[in-house]
Amino acid sequence: MNKPTPKERLEHVLEAIGLIRQFVAGVDELEFMQNSMIQSAVQYQFLVIGEAVRHIDERILAKYNYPWHIPRSFRNFIIHAYHGIKMERIYFATQDLNPLENQIQNILNNEF
Repeated sequence: MNKPTPKERLEHVLEAIGLIRQFVAGVDELEFMQNSMIQSAVQYQFLVIGEAVRHIDERILAKYNYPWHIPRSFRNFIIHAYHGIKMERIYFATQDLNPLENQIQNILNNEF
């Protein structure tokens, strides 16, 4: 299997954001807290986002004003602290994807 290109990794982030939005469309926090399938699906997409961002060249990311450590750290938190995850935090993160999406789109428009 070939490694994804930087452009493909950026596209993976956008796809993951889109999937998260689909999974939580019309779902309030209470329903999210009670639905382990949605929780699992959303967490997986956050792993994809964090992993993709982790492999994008720092020289590219440095040009764009975004706290890139957050998606990476969120990925690590989900993987390594799976036993202590507060689903409220995961749900909150699903509601705050616009800044990341905008920066990823800017990178795609300006760099590729």
